[in-house]
Amino acid sequence: MNPQHRMIVPPCAEAGAPSPVVATGRPLKWGVIATGGIASKVTQDIALLEDAVLHAVSSRSADSAAAFADRFGFATSYGNDGGMAGYQRLVDDPEVDVVYITTPHGQHYDVAKAALTAGKHVLCEKPFTINAAEAEELAAIAADGGLFLMEAVWTRFLPSVNRAWEIIHSGELGDIRWVQADLGFTAPEDPTSRLWDPAAGGGALLDLTVYPLTWALGSLGFPDSVSAVGTLNSDGVDLQNAVTLGYGSGAHAQLSSSFIASCPGQATVCGSKGWLKTGGGNLHNPTELTIKAGQEEARVEHFEQAGAGYTYELREVTRCIQEGLTESPTMPIGDTVKTMRLLDGVRAQIGLRYANDAA
Repeated sequence: MNPQHRMIVPPCAEAGAPSPVVATGRPLKWGVIATGGIASKVTQDIALLEDAVLHAVSSRSADSAAAFADRFGFATSYGNDGGMAGYQRLVDDPEVDVVYITTPHGQHYDVAKAALTAGKHVLCEKPFTINAAEAEELAAIAADGGLFLMEAVWTRFLPSVNRAWEIIHSGELGDIRWVQADLGFTAPEDPTSRLWDPAAGGGALLDLTVYPLTWALGSLGFPDSVSAVGTLNSDGVDLQNAVTLGYGSGAHAQLSSSFIASCPGQATVCGSKGWLKTGGGNLHNPTELTIKAGQEEARVEHFEQAGAGYTYELREVTRCIQEGLTESPTMPIGDTVKTMRLLDGVRAQIGLRYANDAA
């Protein structure tokens, strides 16, 4: 297996590492932008870190921001005021060290650009942006400012997933020849939901595919060829898609994501000597791995985690900022840019376009 395909294990996921909630340096003051469901989940894990301070939260609605601040114990909150967006007021707060962006996808570029321009380190939810051009510009701004920037693909930091990479690249399964990964659920079509709103970057591809793709990248690296099919609704938003990645070695990966089908949410990695399958939850947060190699009986490895599992990603962000790093070796910004280019190519094949593409 080519070692360049191996994702770097973050310190928090190494065998014998202390709990990710344990402090690794000076406290950081966090600002959380937007107050939706993912913001609530991740904020609970931010609060677990010994060296994290919940300083500020923003929303378009001052009332919503204030309620969120009261619920989680933020020191202050910001809503839209006098023509200034709540997120702009937050990034202008000199006390904020790092911001976590949880707005709908279509707003990631504008919000992240405002934060970086204001001198803040940034953790931005996936998908990082709508397209590669936006990602490239943000990466350049961060580099020019010496600021930390990372896409929040939390799966890369989980001990269970890093154990999978260890098994895959140890040779126990032989040469990896095939990867299959899927993620999908039935989401009633609702034009008011961000899932179905073209302006928000709605659709299964941008919302879900990063997780199946993570298993392909961790097992085989970035592909040599990409082919895709998809089904779009009348608003031009993709209902589901299937992506096949090809590799010069002859290996391939088959990835699918859907808003109209309930899927197992599993990843299977197959090699010349055996296979590995995720379990105990969806592929983005597995708590079990089943391994069958050679003539041995299949074994199951079990994993426990701190908090809801976001703590590992948050520990890595914190560690990197404390140590003066501008990107995580586990989730480098170059991987994010290449991922957005790959997704741009998929969108071109299935006819999926967004307003951001015309900017």
